[in-house]
Amino acid sequence: MDLEPGFYQNQVKKESWKTVLTLAYQSLGVVYGDLSISPLYVYKSTFAEDIQHSETNEEIFGVLSFVFWTLTLVPLLKYVFIVLRADDNGEGGTFALYSLLCRHARVNSLPNCQLADEDLYEYKKDGLGLNSVPNTCFGGRLKSTLEKHRVLQRFLLVLALIGTCMVIGDGVLTPAISVFSAVSGLELSMQKEHHKYVEVPVACIILIALFALQHYGTHRVGFLFAPVVLTWLLCISTIGLYNILHWNPHVYQALSPYYMYKFLRKTQRGGWMSLGGILLCITGSEAMFADLGHFSQLSIKIAFTSLVYPSLVLAYMGQAAYLSQHHFEARDYRIGFYVSVPDKLRWPVLVIAILAAVVGSQAIITGTFSIIKQCSSLGCFPKVKIVHTSSKIHGQIYIPEINWTLMLLCLAVTVGFRDTRRMGNASGLAVITVMLVTTCLMSLVIVLCWHKNVFLAICFVFFFGAIEALYFTASLVKFLEGAWVPIALAFTFLIIMCVWHYGTLKKYEFDVQNKVSINWLLSLGPSLGIVRVRGIGLIHTELVSGIPAIFSHFVTNLPAFHQVLVFLCIKSVPVPHVRPEERFLIGRIGPREYRLYRCIVRYGYRDVHKDDMEFEKDLVCSIAEFIRSGSSEANGGASDDTTKEDDKMSVVGTCSTHTDRIQISDDEVGNGELASTSESREIKSPRVTNTRKRVRFIIPESPKIDQGAREELQELMEAREAGVAYILGHSYMRAKQGSGMIKKLVINYGYEFLRRNSRAPAYELSVPHASTLEVGMVYHV
Repeated sequence: MDLEPGFYQNQVKKESWKTVLTLAYQSLGVVYGDLSISPLYVYKSTFAEDIQHSETNEEIFGVLSFVFWTLTLVPLLKYVFIVLRADDNGEGGTFALYSLLCRHARVNSLPNCQLADEDLYEYKKDGLGLNSVPNTCFGGRLKSTLEKHRVLQRFLLVLALIGTCMVIGDGVLTPAISVFSAVSGLELSMQKEHHKYVEVPVACIILIALFALQHYGTHRVGFLFAPVVLTWLLCISTIGLYNILHWNPHVYQALSPYYMYKFLRKTQRGGWMSLGGILLCITGSEAMFADLGHFSQLSIKIAFTSLVYPSLVLAYMGQAAYLSQHHFEARDYRIGFYVSVPDKLRWPVLVIAILAAVVGSQAIITGTFSIIKQCSSLGCFPKVKIVHTSSKIHGQIYIPEINWTLMLLCLAVTVGFRDTRRMGNASGLAVITVMLVTTCLMSLVIVLCWHKNVFLAICFVFFFGAIEALYFTASLVKFLEGAWVPIALAFTFLIIMCVWHYGTLKKYEFDVQNKVSINWLLSLGPSLGIVRVRGIGLIHTELVSGIPAIFSHFVTNLPAFHQVLVFLCIKSVPVPHVRPEERFLIGRIGPREYRLYRCIVRYGYRDVHKDDMEFEKDLVCSIAEFIRSGSSEANGGASDDTTKEDDKMSVVGTCSTHTDRIQISDDEVGNGELASTSESREIKSPRVTNTRKRVRFIIPESPKIDQGAREELQELMEAREAGVAYILGHSYMRAKQGSGMIKKLVINYGYEFLRRNSRAPAYELSVPHASTLEVGMVYHV
């Protein structure tokens, strides 16, 4: 829980068995909480309606055989031995697969991509990248086809978004079914008929408490997660072993696949429809891949194969052994998990089950926050408030809007359904859809990223795709019995994502088409035709080349501008993390005396954005290092060509990555250091105190810098002392005249509604209101 993402990449050669086993133990609470509580509701959902076991044990043994082989083929074979290898530099999940494909073929949906991004370390790691697939093989032809056809690229994005939306839907359904199934033991434990409906209010209270505590983060109680799940696994495996030995030692015979055939032959359509309940035994398997960033592949494999898998098999075998000797009438709770628990242990097991359900629900809620953050960073979800609940543990985030939305939906599902059967139908469809998406994306990874024979990809798709398609159809046929819920949720979130992504693309296209020519800028002269006042002006733009339209709009309406102007572009790239030494791309716009710079700040989809003061310090430091390095004598050619402008830009790391380069300090001036002589102004804002400080650059002794660079650094320091102002574009989107009805609905109503109800760019950048200036413009797209 306490390890930084990608920890094992840096430690893989040094990884001791102690480290591996520690990670394996920690993964129990994060990765396997959802999967481990599935015995609570699998048999109950399977036997709820479609089939009812008779005086013989064919149905019991058939279900057990299906459960055993499903657990063996999907979580064990597919995920543990195959999918876990498809990590994106240590990260996993649907978007990790998509970004992996984006780096091996130019199918990225982000509009402001640059050739310079392909020089990032994550692109070239292990010799993989865009040029690693030979054009002569099938992979090369597939890569060319994907890059040529925009429709295929959009289909790939929509496929990834469908998987993402189903994960969000699972974030609603998993807490509901887990907590409700855990508290369902109250009815049996109390042995009183008037307590029949006590589960719903108790489940709702637990769910409300669970979501209400999310803003505190889990770092304070995270150390309890692994012990709770470990205790639960030992509990169900011990009870399972007891039931096997006490009730039916011959239940192991059901592990033969022959019983699956006998089951389907006898039950026919009812048996096929019951597969939707059996499917729930692999709920949470995707977490093994999605949470890979916090653990090593080896630790996840060890935890599953040595503890989770055998514990689950023993639990299911124990339930089957008990049911095979107790042919009750078809009463729901008589088929449930708690009926197979010895009477004296029911209350302790009930408490442990509720704790395990809470831990499993916590994991899927945190995963939902994480995947929405990824979607937002890649321009596929409206900007939301992201709160980092821990400064030490990476990935501990909280999104208030999503949290309360999930809580309301979760309560609605619990109160509306009030039984595990319909909740199971809904949850099963969400789970199997995500797995199908993973299978499809993995087939492309096998060919494009692993460079394997296409025959292997076809075998992978047909084998696992056939298994998952069987379960998918069994779940989909129960559309009216609960399966409509994940479809409705996924459709809603998919519409939101597609509308936001479409509006974002159109906005960027408008910026590109209306950007100002650099020749126009050069014609204004060094003063830009206006008064240059002290300070640094950060003009936020999505453009990676050219002058944004808001600049000319500002210049023509106000008579003054800052002495140093920085066109700032903060963008995401399709890699999980960008190394700090590759964070900034710095270039100059126009001649040196203009004091105009372009700064492109690159973040991965799992990177944490720094706060404003630390970011400002790194930004000014990187520009100062760019000036000192002398690599910028590019001096402003007038070309607007993106590739040529990229060639003039330099990669500059943050202050902390290069201690032998320029450092910045805001304290008193020391001897032997280049410093400005002017003092900072007193500005009433939340981020500037009343104390008077001087900015100084600590410059290494070599190499020596020329007089022009020293003057430029002096002016940069004076501007930093005077303060930094953020100039943001505040755009209003309108469909241009003559646009179709669908486009008008999407832009004028859909996108604008989302924009008005999402976070503003100033919030995303953590910019104080006193330092923000918004320039309003209407975009006719």
